[in-house]
Amino acid sequence: MATRPGPLTEWPWHRLGNFKYVVMAPVVAHGARRVMRNGWGDLDIAFSLILPSLLLRMIHNQIWISLSRYQTARSKHRIVDRSIEFDQVDRERGWDDQILFNGLVFYAGYLAMPSVRRMPVWRTDGAVVTALVHTGPVEFLYYWFHRALHHHFLYSRYHSHHHASIVTEPITSVIHPFAEHVVYFILFAIPILSTIYLGNVSAMGIVGYIAYIDFMNNMGHCNFELVPEWIFQIFPPLKYLIYTPSFHSLHHTQFRTNYSLFMPFYDYIYNTMDKSSDELYESSLKGTEETPDLVHLTHMTNLQSAYHLRIGIASIASKPYSDSAWYMWTLWPLAWLSMVLAWIYGSSAFVVERIKLNKMKMQTWAIPRYNFQYGLTWEREPINDLIEKAILDADMKGVKVISLGLLNQAKQLNGNGELFRQKYPKLGVRIVDGSGLATAVVLKSIPSDAKKVFLRTGTSKIARAIAIALCDRGVQVIMNEKEVYHMLKSQIPENRASYLKLSSDNVPQLWIVHNIDDNEQKMAPKGTIFIPISQFPLKKLRKDCTYMSTPAMRIPEEMKNIHSCENWLPRRVMSAWHIAGILHALEGWNMHECGDEMMDIEKSWSAAIRHGFLPLTKA
Repeated sequence: MATRPGPLTEWPWHRLGNFKYVVMAPVVAHGARRVMRNGWGDLDIAFSLILPSLLLRMIHNQIWISLSRYQTARSKHRIVDRSIEFDQVDRERGWDDQILFNGLVFYAGYLAMPSVRRMPVWRTDGAVVTALVHTGPVEFLYYWFHRALHHHFLYSRYHSHHHASIVTEPITSVIHPFAEHVVYFILFAIPILSTIYLGNVSAMGIVGYIAYIDFMNNMGHCNFELVPEWIFQIFPPLKYLIYTPSFHSLHHTQFRTNYSLFMPFYDYIYNTMDKSSDELYESSLKGTEETPDLVHLTHMTNLQSAYHLRIGIASIASKPYSDSAWYMWTLWPLAWLSMVLAWIYGSSAFVVERIKLNKMKMQTWAIPRYNFQYGLTWEREPINDLIEKAILDADMKGVKVISLGLLNQAKQLNGNGELFRQKYPKLGVRIVDGSGLATAVVLKSIPSDAKKVFLRTGTSKIARAIAIALCDRGVQVIMNEKEVYHMLKSQIPENRASYLKLSSDNVPQLWIVHNIDDNEQKMAPKGTIFIPISQFPLKKLRKDCTYMSTPAMRIPEEMKNIHSCENWLPRRVMSAWHIAGILHALEGWNMHECGDEMMDIEKSWSAAIRHGFLPLTKA
């Protein structure tokens, strides 16, 4: 929102939220009625292209969004080394509004101008007219309108909304108040209306012109330089006809320079080109190599989770993941295809995010595999090969710590990472499974006045550590798994072993669980508090019970470039396993935390609190 919002700031369908697409219902109804009456042959090319062109524009923009986020996370060619936060993602959530608006206006134009219904597929002379009119009147008028928008009256009421994004993403290009977009549409309609007036309009001419606008808008707002230097060397005048991401980034950092739309020649003519444009372009192309201190290794969970990655759909990634949202199921076919492609061609981990905590640099890498694949016996070795490759790549780059997230540290897969420590005893990078801090978070979430707990966790090392710590605290630990009970009993000191009890009667209302099925949840008494020790949340089956978060903590304000949620966790909350790796790097701990090795629980907790991480709940 602008600093002092003016009239017509909000889009007309703002209050419809995700249901805003119903505004296209008249177009759909019109087409359906014509098909039902006269068959598909009754649809002319002008009408037939309205809805498909909107879909193609959305796909085109999403490709740019994913490409930009991926390159910004991994590329050395970043232009502005600053962070993007949730407020920017929320502000830019409505990037498709302008596509819907254009579709409605094109439909209105189709109804108002019968002549366009007979337009051919292509006219070369029409394309030439479009190019000339854009280069002349459109670029000229846009330049001066843009300068007017930077006058304090219009800037505070409209254009400041766009400039709130210092670090731009492709979708930043279309984030403007409604009134601004109306003017932009009028400007971009000039070439189209010119060809209609001259009688050389064509369907592909219009689609191609809009695709050009989208392409240049998206490219110019990327935060990495991608225009190669050789094209300016081959044809030097091109520098006046095509801008670069670094050229436009200066407009967002300096505000009073580089006003041009796509062709910088008006900035040269009116002496508003930033004098550092060429220098920034060259330095961005050259880039600076960066080695992260920490790598967190994760993977996709279910099919739709690929969209929840930071390089996926921004609006989905900025909220806790939920596969129950109705729109997630509409993406299932494409999600299935991406899974198959990742399975066949995914040969290494890829970078999905880049985070900074003061001077410490962190990256998250994702193994291109999904939850169900980790459970396939024949996939264990290939997955371990991918994890091993990621560890060796991190070691070669000089990374200090690599933390294993989700199933990348599964005991049945690689023994909590012990497989790699044994195989490469001289590793420089420390392998961390985060079990010490995860145990601490669970223990701190148990009310301090608790006298009894029910333990249903299996035999993981986190489960053992929790049982031993609770017995040592004098808390009665009740179990109903005989084999697990006897295993834990042998590891608890004799003077505390009496606190571990095998019983199915008088089950308390405090349950510490790993993964329990629906039937086990139904056995819990009313008012039970479920505290999970797994990285995966419990299915919330009971409305009369309380479900605590998976082990996690709130991150400090100093942690920057956080604009997506870690799986199902709330904003600015990070899993204990991820945080454990950060602490390992911050503290300079030299031990591996994998296999049966575990960091001291209190030491891990104290380090987390000291570095600004906060518990989600107070015990």
